[in-house]
Amino acid sequence: MRAVQVLLVTGPGGAGSSTVAAATAARLAAAGSRCVLLTGQPAGIADLTDRVTVDVVAPQPALEELWDRHAGQLADALPSLTVPPASSVVPLPGVAEFALLTALAGHLRDGDTDVVVLDPGPTATATALLGLPGGLRWWLAQAAPTRLRVLATLRAAATPGRAGVTAGLLAGVAATEELLDAVALADPARTAVHLVLRPDAAAAAHLRHAATALGVLGQRIASVTVSRLLPSGSGEWWQQRAAVQEQAVRSVRALMDPVREVAEAAVAPAGVADLLALGAAVPETAVQPPSRAVPRRVGGEWLLDVPLPFTRRGEVELTRWADDLVVTAGGVRRSLPLDALLRRCTVSGGALTDPGTARAVLEVRFVPDPAQWPAGLLAAGAAAGAPAEGGGA
Repeated sequence: MRAVQVLLVTGPGGAGSSTVAAATAARLAAAGSRCVLLTGQPAGIADLTDRVTVDVVAPQPALEELWDRHAGQLADALPSLTVPPASSVVPLPGVAEFALLTALAGHLRDGDTDVVVLDPGPTATATALLGLPGGLRWWLAQAAPTRLRVLATLRAAATPGRAGVTAGLLAGVAATEELLDAVALADPARTAVHLVLRPDAAAAAHLRHAATALGVLGQRIASVTVSRLLPSGSGEWWQQRAAVQEQAVRSVRALMDPVREVAEAAVAPAGVADLLALGAAVPETAVQPPSRAVPRRVGGEWLLDVPLPFTRRGEVELTRWADDLVVTAGGVRRSLPLDALLRRCTVSGGALTDPGTARAVLEVRFVPDPAQWPAGLLAAGAAAGAPAEGGGA
């Protein structure tokens, strides 16, 4: 079965990313694709639902539905706890992103969709959504490590018919992991991120920051659109506005090209015909290869490349914790699980190549840990120019 493509459209508030997302869904449907527009707010286009499946995700109902589905398991696992009804559950911060994630997983599983156009809202919300699967996996690994799961399985086998608290909670962990397995937001081959910018002085800075944050999360920008460009006019005000717009477009093009330009409509589009007339749909872009980092051997050490577009020196934090490499940049943190080879190495340093440019890459250096590498194997690997065991990060 062919994988469903996800097109995520985002930008700063007021840039028109929701209009671009709706126009993209309309164009795809007109071309014959089975398309879903997944959004947190109504599209406001009268006849869009006649051609596109529009799924408006409201966080509170989504939370109540999820609670209803698993409240029984929680009550069985914790019999002394009075489980509140779904109508009384108070949402936590981040529930909107989780609701979108849950809805997206459902559309990716159903097999009746070719493309999901995802309209999560402003860039900060989109970044939080993209980082949510990795963050949840990290917390699940801390709360339910492998040894705990093995012990729970053995205990359940020894005491059949008695689920126990741990077994009940692990059932919830398994359900969450099943949800995360259905989405691939960090894979550019499955999810393409399209950025929509306002034609103002902050456009280039927003592009830089978004590209860095996406790089930390293993993503990249598939296309850039400068939207809501006003037509030329006469008078001092129009001249000043035109100068600001022209400078904004030039600044964005200097960072990433090509850049699409979409004019501001005189009135908001009322129907699909108006949407298509805008020419605002994101372009078809080539499928990007996955950004799975693979260590490379250089002399007596290995290098792991982590693309971090536009990052400057002094803007990156790098730590090693257990079997993870933790990278922080652009206000985003990601924990990268190391492969079997690098887990038996120590971090000897890191350097940022081409800082401040779209080609900026964090090169992390690893050297073998003698305590975990037999001397004979190290010597054989050094003589052959490569270790006996390897793989991707």
